[in-house]
Amino acid sequence: MRISGGRVQPAAGARRVVAVTAIAGYGSETLTAVRPSFDEVYAAHYADLTVQLYAYFGDRQEAQDVVQEAFYRALVRWNSVAGYDDPVAWIRRVAWNLAVSRWRKARTSLSFLRKQRRIEPQAEGPDPDRVALVAALAALPAAHRRALVLHYLGDLPVAEIARREGVAAGTVKSWLHRGRAALATQLDLTDSTGGA
Repeated sequence: MRISGGRVQPAAGARRVVAVTAIAGYGSETLTAVRPSFDEVYAAHYADLTVQLYAYFGDRQEAQDVVQEAFYRALVRWNSVAGYDDPVAWIRRVAWNLAVSRWRKARTSLSFLRKQRRIEPQAEGPDPDRVALVAALAALPAAHRRALVLHYLGDLPVAEIARREGVAAGTVKSWLHRGRAALATQLDLTDSTGGA
């Protein structure tokens, strides 16, 4: 950063500085807030969000599509989104909302197709362990699944998940505990019926 004409200016290629005049006329000083650029946020968080949604969907391409759509929506509104306390939280929420919406549509479509005709597999499927894990995750309540993915794949602490979900930290701990227990039960049942 450099100071020019009494204002703080970013170095070339650095984050933008937004000047805000002091509130209610309590002085002529200028408050400054550093806002991240869209490129910085995208570079720092695209991969993490993709991994989280990949665990949710079990489909890398679908996860990438959802994350790209969320970042596109952020880019269109970047002047507003960049001013939020945590622009990444807004992008994550949009991505999760899109993911849930797509998951519901896919579930509805699959249910309809099952009623119409029997679906034959067209290609060799993924590893059975991966399929079992994705199926076990899909069977969990959405809150438990989100908490597990954000905590174990997104490396978010319990307090951060609680803040993002708008619940107490104890609730998130309960979701994690119940989610782990349900996964253990489901995966153990899978192992006892023919797994290694």
